[in-house]
Amino acid sequence: MRFPPRIIRIGAAGALLSALLVGGTVTAGTADAAPASVGSICYGALPSQAHDTLDLIAKGGPYPYAQDGTVFDNRESVLPQQSGGYYHEYTVITPGSPTRGARRIVTGERSREDYYTSDHYATFDLVDFGC
Repeated sequence: MRFPPRIIRIGAAGALLSALLVGGTVTAGTADAAPASVGSICYGALPSQAHDTLDLIAKGGPYPYAQDGTVFDNRESVLPQQSGGYYHEYTVITPGSPTRGARRIVTGERSREDYYTSDHYATFDLVDFGC
């Protein structure tokens, strides 16, 4: 299995995920603590189009849509609250869809985390590159 260069970008979100996976505890209320509504997904469980998007992000583009790389404002407040401009969104192509579809990768800058949503921001999964 090929892993993109972002695998080394664990940060606070990765620490949170690691603590949860090994049965540790996490103190809620910090800016980096993920809300309970954020799950996790193994890199290998992502659709192949998400792998393509992560590869493009690692390369810096070019992206298939003009909206790719724009600021994601987290208006839904599903992701941890951060300052404006922290999150950026990228399209995960949906085969057969005449539009951009509902699938996205949303990246975070400081902790360098990657989130996947298949339902247009209703839920997110933190991508785990270690499984």
